[in-house]
Parts: sequence; C-alpha cells; structure tokens
Amino acid sequence: MARPTVISPGLRRSLLGITALVLVFVYVPLTLVVVNSFNIDNTFGFPPPGYTLHWWQLAWESQGARSALWTSVKVACAATAVALMLGTLAAMALRRTRFFGRNVVSLLIILPIALPGVVTGLAFQNGFRTILGIQLSLWTVIIAHATFCIVTIFNNVQARFQRLGGNFEQASMDLGAGRWTTFRLVTFPMLRSALLAGALLSFGLSFDEIVVTTFTASSHDQTLPLWIFQNLFRPNQAPIVNVVAAVLVIVSAVPIYLAQKLSGSQAEGLTASP
Repeated sequence: MARPTVISPGLRRSLLGITALVLVFVYVPLTLVVVNSFNIDNTFGFPPPGYTLHWWQLAWESQGARSALWTSVKVACAATAVALMLGTLAAMALRRTRFFGRNVVSLLIILPIALPGVVTGLAFQNGFRTILGIQLSLWTVIIAHATFCIVTIFNNVQARFQRLGGNFEQASMDLGAGRWTTFRLVTFPMLRSALLAGALLSFGLSFDEIVVTTFTASSHDQTLPLWIFQNLFRPNQAPIVNVVAAVLVIVSAVPIYLAQKLSGSQAEGLTASP
C-alpha cells in the first residue's frame, strides 16, 4: 500500500493562501454582478446607496431577455442531445476496436474544446456559408455547439469504461445475451450517471457560450449571452443586464454542481463495490 504524502505546515499554509487568492479573484467580480442587480443606482456606484427589486421586475418583463433565454435553452438542449448520441457512440467504438490511428481519432474528437472559440467559430462560418452554401440559422449554432459538447460526453463515457472494465458485459454475453440485450441491461445502466453528468456539463457549456455563437448565428437568432453583450453598454439596459447576468451565473452553476455530485457519488459507489 502506498504511503500517504505528508505536506509540511508551511507548504499547507502557502497552498491555502494561493487557493484563497484565486477564489477571491474569481468570485468577487461575480458577487459584484449579483449585488449590482439590486443596486438602486443605475450607474452601479459602490457601495450601493440602496437596494431595489425594480431591475428584476423590468428584466422579468423584458421580451427580448425572455426570448433570448428561450433560444439559449433550445440550443443547449438540442446540442446536448446530439452530443449524447455521437459522443457515446464514438467512445464505444474506440473502446471496442483497435486500429492504426486510433489515438489520432481520439485526439481529433477532443480537439474542438481546446481550440480558441474564435478559430472554431470562423471555421464553421466559412464551412457553412462558403463551402456548403448554407445560411446561418439556429441549426448552425446547434451543430457548432455540439462539436465541443461531444467532448464532455466522450470523456465521461471513456472514463467510466476504463473504471469498470468489461467483465460484466462479458459475463452477460457468456450467459447467452446478445449485444443489444447486454447494452440495454448491463452497459447502459453502468453508463447512466456518467451520461447524465456529461449532459449537464454540455448544457452548461452550450448555454453560456458566446464566441462560437457570434460567428454561427444569424441576425435573427439571439441567445442570452449575445443579448447580454449587445445590451451591456446601453444606459437604459445596463441594470437589466446585471439581473440577467446574475441569473445566468446561477443557471450555469446548477448543472455543473449536479454533474460534480453525480460523478462523485458514482465514484464512491464504484470504489465501495467489491
């Protein structure tokens, strides 16, 4: 059994201090967004001279914000559905077969999430409009989002396969079950939490994506991040934008938190199993 790593008190304090600084650097601006959504001063003076729910009422009544929210939900759900199907199939295919260039194929699947969003968006815009002659629409946004959402599903499924091995599936087929029956009764139940966690992460990634969306959306299609960006510097809209941004922070955090809980619970269950 490997001996646990011992960390000196000085190193522990240094790590805790660095962690605290990083958390402050990341979360103080997010906290200010939430605070300013209640700020009675529409110029966002700090500290706030008072607090009000007036901006939240205006945001709720904003037709543009609600339409953009619904568009983001539709795009995120569709991109997640495509990613679930293609990411799972790709992970299963690379798991079951061995061929020359297998690692290259795996790299190509993962690469879109590592590329800068500007590069991905520009490539898709050129591909849709110049090569294929397709007009930009909501479907082009969904296809573009699905390319990087696939990565989360693919990685989750591959990690689950590596953790579980193939003993249960082999036992099922040795007992006479076909491939479809084995997948339905053995493989899919083992992958279910990994797929759900990947789907939640994919939804969060798609919901708040803006760079790729800017290049692949038409002038008639506006997601919530695009609406925020376009209204941020309008004096009458700035307080409402803070409200929408605060909601976006919460909505984005929920699926990531749930995905983390699902992954952690499943890992504990697999560790505890004999």
